[in-house]
Amino acid sequence: MRKIQMVDLKSQYEKIKPEVDKGIQEVIDNCAFINGPAVHGFQADMEKYLDVKHVIPCANGTDALQVAMMALGLKPGDEVITVSFTFIATAEVIALLGFTPVLVDVDPETFNISIESLKKAITPKTKAIVPVHLFGQCADMEAIMEIAKEHNLFVIEDTCQAIGADYIFKDGTKKKAGTIGHIGCTSFFPSKNLGCYGDGGAIFTNDDELDKQMKVVVNHGMVVRYYHDFIGVNSRLDSIQAAILKVKLQHLDDYAKARNYAANYYNTAFANHSKIKTPVTAKNSTHVFHQYTLVLNNVDRAALINHMTAKEIPAMIYYPVPLHMQKAYIDTRYKAGDFPVTEDLCASVISLPMHSELDDEQLKYITDSLLEFVNQ
Repeated sequence: MRKIQMVDLKSQYEKIKPEVDKGIQEVIDNCAFINGPAVHGFQADMEKYLDVKHVIPCANGTDALQVAMMALGLKPGDEVITVSFTFIATAEVIALLGFTPVLVDVDPETFNISIESLKKAITPKTKAIVPVHLFGQCADMEAIMEIAKEHNLFVIEDTCQAIGADYIFKDGTKKKAGTIGHIGCTSFFPSKNLGCYGDGGAIFTNDDELDKQMKVVVNHGMVVRYYHDFIGVNSRLDSIQAAILKVKLQHLDDYAKARNYAANYYNTAFANHSKIKTPVTAKNSTHVFHQYTLVLNNVDRAALINHMTAKEIPAMIYYPVPLHMQKAYIDTRYKAGDFPVTEDLCASVISLPMHSELDDEQLKYITDSLLEFVNQ
């Protein structure tokens, strides 16, 4: 049996090695390392795949969120709503830019933003909402956009974990995650469903004016070369990473199918177990399973992780500490108990290996090993 990893990038690379190596070599041969043909080619392919007017490649997913917020004209003290159950980057950029992060709880089934909590958090200072499409499926974007329209708010989708997922509207129409709000942001960190071999990110929008503004922001606030009309940043996707992503984008839907196969295997193995709650897929979204996350009931999680480690099976906790209890974000507005769903999840979730290269032998070994512990 091959070694089990949380993400098996080497095995994935070996299957596409000729294509990837060719793309990298072409960049080296033409020496267009910054904003070269590979970047423009990937950008065009991404726009077509997402059916979105504009894709702005950038250096990483955190920069994508920052550039998006910088382009909206928000002012210090403006409130931006997001969830407490997410990776730190979502709130990090809000605070970094001098805006006020307003945290809310999540839905106990999908782990995405609670619509009721969102409604209660809106004040006259609220200017934007950042829903996080956590673990691979979309938040309830139809409801979020209705709320945003009612209160004249911007919506920035954090789709770093759900690239390729489809949101399904009530009328049956579909749109890709990241293309519904005013702006969508993603990361191409190597472990993402669409990951490069370094850092990378992108921003999406159907708004022509926002596209123009974000393209200026990512390039030092420069409209004409050496004339800087705005405060900007230096955030670019380099050509080698773009060449890799251009190849991997062609396989993204197949990667999602493989992840769903692994998720279904897990779901079947753990079905109806009193101590294990398997992931719930929302009716209004497909799931691309960036993570496969269980909720444990009356199970010693630390002991389970030790058991899995002894079996040479990695397991992770996403996330052990909610944002409102992180030292960097301690705020008198929030205290322990304010976000009961988030706090319960942080105390009980565990994520199993999830990637496109898992085979039946590995999946059986993982599920048998976990059940061996929880059934004792």
